[in-house]
Amino acid sequence: MSATLSSHILDTHLGKPAADIAVTLHRIKDGSEATLLANGTTNNDGRVTPDSWQFDGAVDSAEQNLSNGRYTLTFDTQSYFDAQKLTAFYPQVIIDFVVSDASHYHVPLLLSAHGYGTYRGS
Repeated sequence: MSATLSSHILDTHLGKPAADIAVTLHRIKDGSEATLLANGTTNNDGRVTPDSWQFDGAVDSAEQNLSNGRYTLTFDTQSYFDAQKLTAFYPQVIIDFVVSDASHYHVPLLLSAHGYGTYRGS
C-alpha cells in the first residue's frame, strides 16, 4: 500500500483559496537527485486532490506510488502573484517533506505576497 497526497493553498492576503497555481511533485533520491513525478494545478478551491495529479509519462508505475522517502512540492507563486498584479518576494515555494507510512499526506500552504507558512494537515 502507498501514501496519497493532496495540497491546499489559502491566499491570506486576499482571504480566499488560491486557484490556478501550478504545482510539481518531485522525489528526492540519494540526498539530492530530484525526479519529477507529477504536475498539478490548484482548482477553484485552491486544492490539488490525490486524483488530480498528472504523472510524468517517463515515470514508471512503481514510482507513481508514494512510498516511504523524501519529496518536494514546488508551487509557482510568481505566476499567481503576477496575475494578481502584486509584487511577490518569493517567486516559488518549495516544501521538502518525508513520507514515512502509507497514510494520506495533506500539505497546506498559507500564502501572501511576502510570506508563507505550512504544516502537515489532515
